[in-house]
Amino acid sequence: MQLTRRQLLGVSIIAAPVGLAGCAGFSTPETEPSAKSGTVTFTTWGTDAELEGLRTAIASFEKANTGVKVQLNAVPYDQMFTSIDAQLQSNTAPDVFRVPYYLFGSYAGRGQLLDLEPHLSDGLADGFTPAAWQAVQSEGKPYGVPHHTDTSVILYNTALLKSAGITSIPTKVEDAWTWQEFADVAQKLRSVLPDSKYPFVYNWQGNGVTRWLSWLFESDGRFLAEDLKSAAIDSAAAREAIEFTQSFFTRKFVPPNTSVKATTLAADVFYSQTAAMTFGGAFLIPDATTTLDFEWGATFPPRNKRSAGDFGGNALVATSKAKDPKLVASFLEHMTATEQMRDFCAGASLLPTRRDLVESGIEFKVRPELLPVFIGQASTVRPGDSGQVASPSMSKIITVLKDQLENAFVGGKDVETTIRGLNDGITAAIAQ
Repeated sequence: MQLTRRQLLGVSIIAAPVGLAGCAGFSTPETEPSAKSGTVTFTTWGTDAELEGLRTAIASFEKANTGVKVQLNAVPYDQMFTSIDAQLQSNTAPDVFRVPYYLFGSYAGRGQLLDLEPHLSDGLADGFTPAAWQAVQSEGKPYGVPHHTDTSVILYNTALLKSAGITSIPTKVEDAWTWQEFADVAQKLRSVLPDSKYPFVYNWQGNGVTRWLSWLFESDGRFLAEDLKSAAIDSAAAREAIEFTQSFFTRKFVPPNTSVKATTLAADVFYSQTAAMTFGGAFLIPDATTTLDFEWGATFPPRNKRSAGDFGGNALVATSKAKDPKLVASFLEHMTATEQMRDFCAGASLLPTRRDLVESGIEFKVRPELLPVFIGQASTVRPGDSGQVASPSMSKIITVLKDQLENAFVGGKDVETTIRGLNDGITAAIAQ
């Protein structure tokens, strides 16, 4: 049975061979690796499909590099970064680990990652999309490689939309509903659905609060200045985004218990048919396909001044004290090469970050007809958007976003008070 993202949070998966000792959540290798073997230690979390793809890529790397071994240690997501942080402090960290883009900047900013610029092949950057490559930069240098991405689209319950007379669904990113058109769709649903059901649910819970930034980007706004060293949230674009997203709650478009600090996952609300639509990533496709017993499809999120999307997914990074930087860099290049990325993304229902795969396309093993929606939406992410999310201050800014948006959505705070709170909080986060 394939492990779902929801199950993943509470289940430990230990992959063999296993490395890394001395920290809760990690296993101790039975034997010390030979100094001549050329060993790379690699820690990650993952669904069954993701781990299968990683193991396959690792096997091909070992085959291409006789004598080299990769020790893969897979752990639950909820233990991952507590353990990594402790290991970094105790100098027992793995050579390589997987990290979401929104956490990347904090590790790079603290000097805990390896500057890969001297070790990567010339021209490697040209193989990735600009948004993906920007997401692994710190002070103009690469401290990781973009392994894959994901972005949110709208998953919809076909029957519930039809019940409101909504049968024309955008099939091209340039034809996505405008904000006003999307609000009209939501209002039509609100008028026919019982009080216990809602037009849609948004996936901004927990650290997913970064997905709210899509609305800001759609208004052509920023939350950080171009140098990433000052706040830029005090703008007409931010006011427009706050006002519009506040209306989701005042107009009863979304369940009141699904704000940014909610513990209920947006996908679960959709699965239970409590909401007619949900915003969600491609990683949901395998789970939804095996779980849902109703007809559903996918379309593009709404656009305002422009289309935009959240730059989800993960990078692979090397720690600053990796034993063999050249070997580690070679491993990172192999894991993000065309063949390895194609197989990983196809099996795990994730999106590639390589230009050639974006241009030529891949095929999901499950619901492949939905891939163009996700690829099309991912193409709307600009380097300036992903670069802000990869800021060294992002982990602290996430806390500011949670507090201020929660107050705006369910705490009754007005737009101007929210703007001041965001601006002050982001400024303080940058200064820390």
